[in-house]
Amino acid sequence: MKGFLYILECSDGSYYTGSTKELELRLAQHQAGEGANHTKKRLPVKLVYYEEFSRIDEAFYREKQVQGWSRKKKEALIGNRPEDLPLLSKNHTQYPKDFMISMKDEVPEPSVSEPSVPEPSVPEPSAPEPSVPEPSVPEPVEGTTNKIQNNLKELRYEKQ
Repeated sequence: MKGFLYILECSDGSYYTGSTKELELRLAQHQAGEGANHTKKRLPVKLVYYEEFSRIDEAFYREKQVQGWSRKKKEALIGNRPEDLPLLSKNHTQYPKDFMISMKDEVPEPSVSEPSVPEPSVPEPSAPEPSVPEPSVPEPVEGTTNKIQNNLKELRYEKQ
């Protein structure tokens, strides 16, 4: 049984993404206020995009995929700009500047001035640290296991 993924534009400009077996019937339901709560409160709605699938589960999978997309990425899909989709998959802070300017919506330039970078400070030469002689640790007595002496010996070995 075939299925459809569809995107509606609501009266407030928001998008609603859904899937159905019968696209025309589902659109009529949305327009009559019998659809999802999102569209019910934002009538009238307009079909702006749809895809047809051979099975409803494929349409449902695609619906869930598209629902997770940003508004700009949905607009690239609606506007038939598949070449923009990979770029819009990135976090919005990773968009190339020239790409953002080429988008339909104007992106205002940030009004934040460049932060001043302080000059790197050069560390003042410091006096050499006084050498402190290492305490001598007596060797363990042969034939006995002295945990404290063994631990001190290990510490001294790790320091070297």
